[in-house]
Amino acid sequence: MKNSLCFVEEELAGLKRAGISPGPKILSTPQGPKARFEDKEVINLSSNNYLGLTTHPKLKEAAKKAIEQFGTGSGAARNIAGFMTLHKELEDKLAAFKGTEASIVFQTGFSANAGTVSTIIGKEDIIVSDRLNHGSIIDGCRLARAGIKIFSHKDVKEAEKLLKESKGARRILLITDGVFSMDGDIAPLPGLVALANKYKAIMMVDDAHAFGVLGRNGRGTVDHFNLCGQVDIQMGTFSKAIGSFGGYVAGSRALIDYLACKARPILFSTSLPPASIACASAALDILKEQPELIDKLWENTRFFKDSLFKLGFNTGISETPIIPIVVGEEEKAIKSSKRLFQEGVFARAITYPAVPKGEARLRTIISAAHTKEDLTFALNAFEKIGKELRR
Repeated sequence: MKNSLCFVEEELAGLKRAGISPGPKILSTPQGPKARFEDKEVINLSSNNYLGLTTHPKLKEAAKKAIEQFGTGSGAARNIAGFMTLHKELEDKLAAFKGTEASIVFQTGFSANAGTVSTIIGKEDIIVSDRLNHGSIIDGCRLARAGIKIFSHKDVKEAEKLLKESKGARRILLITDGVFSMDGDIAPLPGLVALANKYKAIMMVDDAHAFGVLGRNGRGTVDHFNLCGQVDIQMGTFSKAIGSFGGYVAGSRALIDYLACKARPILFSTSLPPASIACASAALDILKEQPELIDKLWENTRFFKDSLFKLGFNTGISETPIIPIVVGEEEKAIKSSKRLFQEGVFARAITYPAVPKGEARLRTIISAAHTKEDLTFALNAFEKIGKELRR
């Protein structure tokens, strides 16, 4: 019998040789600063749970109440029968928090990016994008079938050159991550916003790793740079600092209504379940009521990063709780991750294609829920493994 998928086995073998496993480590506890993976309790440095909200009592209670009142699923796409009062309340609350006219909730952050870009931009248009933008932005650009121009990471001068070249296009989209997920650095948003104004481009920011982390009470990159009202489209997620699930876009009332009518993820996929929506709403309340969580996140970040530097590790250009330990060689990064796990620390190795070849790293993410003892334990493990690998 013909095996049309024989290439899959061959390519999978190559991935395994490169240390890329199809099987993730299985989590058997709540997502927390300490967690049990593969029946081993470890200090968890691989989660996006920045504020520790995945186990917050208010979120758990909100989920229970939502299920009791609305059931387990929304049952339909937003524009058919799946738009509940919970969705409306969250979108209104989120818009007020972000300082925009309106917002709309997507099923994931990935679909929010891909769906928005491919809805507002078409083949007559140009997209000017940072080289290190997230994969969901890249896929959205491809779906849009627009001309795509890439500028070197955070290179505002090159971005201007590309914008100048694109002046004849019907529309121009200038798009960037707010916080870059692999290096933990922050976009040069003031310079990019100035360019968007100069060249009449649509300005869009992916705030997935900034929402709940940067700005007043975690309002994100736009607020961090005091640029409220100057960015056309703010995208973010509820699945990281917010401790829930889903994505959103915030902007003008006209933009949001347009996406509600045209964005394919909104039209052709069931809306988020009640529990996820209720958790996200409760988390917004916590951001406003407990800013000390964000203070603790940054206190832990400074302690861990400074300590790694003193131990001689290369943390790259990180400016946020995403702290990469840049190793270089992929085999060395994979070996380091395995040894750390044996020592009780989970820090996932990130290799090509997630990062360029030769830039493999251990990506650590700090949480407000980590104690000083947790981080000290992890640092001791890093010191031990570092000495072993330098021999």
